[in-house]
Amino acid sequence: MPTPLMLRRVFSSAPSTAPPADKQPSVAGRFVRGSAGSGVAILARTAGALALNKLLALYGGPGGLTLLAHFQNLMALFTTLPNDGVHSGVVKYLAPLRAGSGRYRVWFGVGLVLNALVLALGAAVLALGRTELLGVFSPSWLWVALFALGIAVLTGHTYLVTVLLAAGRLRAYVVLTTLLSGFGLLAVGVGLGLGWSVPTLLLAYLLGQGLTLLPTVWVAFRQGLLPRLRGPVSRPALRELGRFLLMAVSILLFSKAVDFAMRSLLIRYFSLAQTDLWQAVAKLSDNYTMVFSAVMSSVYYPRLAALAGQPAELRKYVRTVLALLAPVLALGLGALYVLRGWLLPLLFDTSFAAAAPLLGPQLLGDWAKFMSWLLLFLLTARAQVGRYVLVQALSAGAYAVLLAVLLPRYGLLGAPLAHAARFGLVLLGGLVYFRSVWWPSRYA
Repeated sequence: MPTPLMLRRVFSSAPSTAPPADKQPSVAGRFVRGSAGSGVAILARTAGALALNKLLALYGGPGGLTLLAHFQNLMALFTTLPNDGVHSGVVKYLAPLRAGSGRYRVWFGVGLVLNALVLALGAAVLALGRTELLGVFSPSWLWVALFALGIAVLTGHTYLVTVLLAAGRLRAYVVLTTLLSGFGLLAVGVGLGLGWSVPTLLLAYLLGQGLTLLPTVWVAFRQGLLPRLRGPVSRPALRELGRFLLMAVSILLFSKAVDFAMRSLLIRYFSLAQTDLWQAVAKLSDNYTMVFSAVMSSVYYPRLAALAGQPAELRKYVRTVLALLAPVLALGLGALYVLRGWLLPLLFDTSFAAAAPLLGPQLLGDWAKFMSWLLLFLLTARAQVGRYVLVQALSAGAYAVLLAVLLPRYGLLGAPLAHAARFGLVLLGGLVYFRSVWWPSRYA
């Protein structure tokens, strides 16, 4: 574990000056360089996730992998509003500002207030919906209280990491994300050694990650990114960040909640061992989706936010990233399909080789999902709330209809088939709607 002195050395170096104009990197070069810069953090998160999946598949008993995914989905229900709402807005409004300025203090303070309100709402929902949300874990009230505490400290960590990203402190993000993965995995390893049950292991995983808040506060303070707050909360700033919160509500209702309900449905109508097969494919998808999401959140979206007032540069950037990632993602996902017979037993257990037939449509749907996300990030950067909510609602509605049609006919295979069809439709709609951005001939 890095000591405070080591962390100070990592984060105390001054930012490098910009290169001369004739040596400015190309759009693609800047994106690749930024992606490589966050590579250590992404590798750490991926390695931690793969190790956690392996531990629960081997030692969690039948359904251990499904319970892990259900717990992580439960975490997402309570962290989506801060992460995809408050924090997305904070990046947009803090990125152009100097730390310590009056406007910086305003946006920083409003972000804190909204996070506190969201956490209070989440605690109330958790208390009232304990049976419906947590019944599969058979929790005590102490378990529920510790879960709420874990969500609170994890939200604090992600908020401060967002502030660091808005200030361009990518190295800080790398080290802190590595610590986050390490603490969570270490907690699970200790729990396995002590013979804890799966629900207790999962709680330890959350609380272990939450411990990262301590070094995160220290780093943000040393970087001068924790301003002294004074004066009333800005109502205009509350309204502006509230628009991002509304977009996050649509993600919560039409994505995270739908996933949670679908898994509950599969657990009810299939055995835990059968559900584990689908869950293995979904967890593999979650792992590389986490990699993609981390790159987009730390490199692509902040750049979109910075270019919001420069339409020509924004179009050039989006077209370049689309052209770069479309074949790269296709090749990467295709390689996973070719290696499916070897990869699934390696990452989980030999019994999970039976999940191979489910992987093809899942990979196809994920390619369409990633490409559509690149376009939908534009709605977030432009704060086009109504359109974003509409897309999420239509996507969820299409998914529900597809599941209702395909699950009875194809069994577990119907789940990845519905996933592929859903995001194929979303991508098609995005390409039509954003054709003025990605189609180059018109603006060449």
